[in-house]
Amino acid sequence: MNTILITGSSSGFGLETARYFLDRNWNVIATMRTPRADLLPKSERLHIIALDVTDAQSIARAVRDAGPIDALVNNAGAGLMGALEGVSLDDTRQIFELNTFGTMAMTQAVLPGFRRRNSGVVVNVSSAVTLKPFPMLSAYTASKAAIEAFSENLALEVEPFGVRVRIVIPGRAPQTSFSATARARSQNGIPEAYADFAKQVFSKASQEPGEVTSASDVAEAVWRAVTDGSSPVRIAAGSDAVSLFAKEALNTG
Repeated sequence: MNTILITGSSSGFGLETARYFLDRNWNVIATMRTPRADLLPKSERLHIIALDVTDAQSIARAVRDAGPIDALVNNAGAGLMGALEGVSLDDTRQIFELNTFGTMAMTQAVLPGFRRRNSGVVVNVSSAVTLKPFPMLSAYTASKAAIEAFSENLALEVEPFGVRVRIVIPGRAPQTSFSATARARSQNGIPEAYADFAKQVFSKASQEPGEVTSASDVAEAVWRAVTDGSSPVRIAAGSDAVSLFAKEALNTG
């Protein structure tokens, strides 16, 4: 029976992905900073492990306790809204530590096992903000763009060892708590000179768009990334992300 380890499983995309794989008879290792047993259905195939992807010792313990796995989903992350002029470098470093370096550290931790077994899949969750520029998200977008560049290069490094790397790119997901959390982080990152513009941006962002991404869209994309060896390196999740992919293809074709 196959085993998957998912970071950031306490809510949103990670939680839904854990449910999705459990329903399909996988062993699921759901990791969270603060483990909660009430979020997922009880199952002998479910193991909940504490993990902080910004802490090297926490990563080492989690990977040790997990044992051999067949797939890693790097989903843990956070958003950050704010004008670059007002966003502190400390806040930017924290976002990169979680979104970018946390992904790299987890990947580095599981690669020796994948390489020895000559199999394994790494799925890194990015964001469609890398496909379409959006104001007040420069630091966050940079952290996700770095993941995509890292993943595309890594895929070439590990392919000779039977290891696959995939990038799942979700669109905007208003049903999750992500936007609210990102906006809460923005309160100290809006200088007075940007206040009116930021108000317009946030108002536009809060309007319900015609196309959005659901957590189940992301879970399905992760499933494809893990189980379909012929899937592309970059996989859109959600109708809005699919539309942006199509526009990108037209612009680069």
